[in-house]
Amino acid sequence: MNIILLGAQGSGKGTLAKRIKADFGLVPISTGDLFRQSIANGQPLGLEAKKYMDRGELVPLDLTLKILTERIKLGDCAKGVILDGFPRSIEQAEALKKVLKIDSVICLELSKEQCMERMLARRICPKCGATYSTLLGDGDTCTKCGVSLVRRDDDNPDAIKTRLEVYEKMTTPLINFYSDRLLKVSADVSPEEVYKPVKDFLSKLGGKK
Repeated sequence: MNIILLGAQGSGKGTLAKRIKADFGLVPISTGDLFRQSIANGQPLGLEAKKYMDRGELVPLDLTLKILTERIKLGDCAKGVILDGFPRSIEQAEALKKVLKIDSVICLELSKEQCMERMLARRICPKCGATYSTLLGDGDTCTKCGVSLVRRDDDNPDAIKTRLEVYEKMTTPLINFYSDRLLKVSADVSPEEVYKPVKDFLSKLGGKK
């Protein structure tokens, strides 16, 4: 079972992906993480992607698909994957059909104002990458590493606004593209309340792990 998570930054896709992985054995895959891992491992495709990234350019679609295809062939993806951050456009969705069958798309809905609020409250550990939030009353240090938390450079009002506008322009059309297999879920509730309809929906599709 292969699924796509749609939702603006701050809507909780990462938290949802962890819960789906725990119950269904699906592997979360972020193309951004794939690029970084491929580069760190010195893989030829990753080094090719790095040339574009170093110039501040988007990695070409055909190269992205090659790296993605290599990843989903690994044994841990046997039960399926959760794509987060790809596809971002109709062009990418059309290309994806050639390499992976998508069974369902889950769209987390949250207002721009709430997304903005969540991202401004986000803090990360510079050492392990763990995420925290001032909205949840988290402290100033990482509970795992004990180091001071920081705000991401791109978690500022102007950058967040731009990212949300790009998401709406490029990704919203995917809702119509995948309308025949789409589940919309309000993200303006607790993580447990977000996950319940998702779990029920996926259980009917492929059965619980």
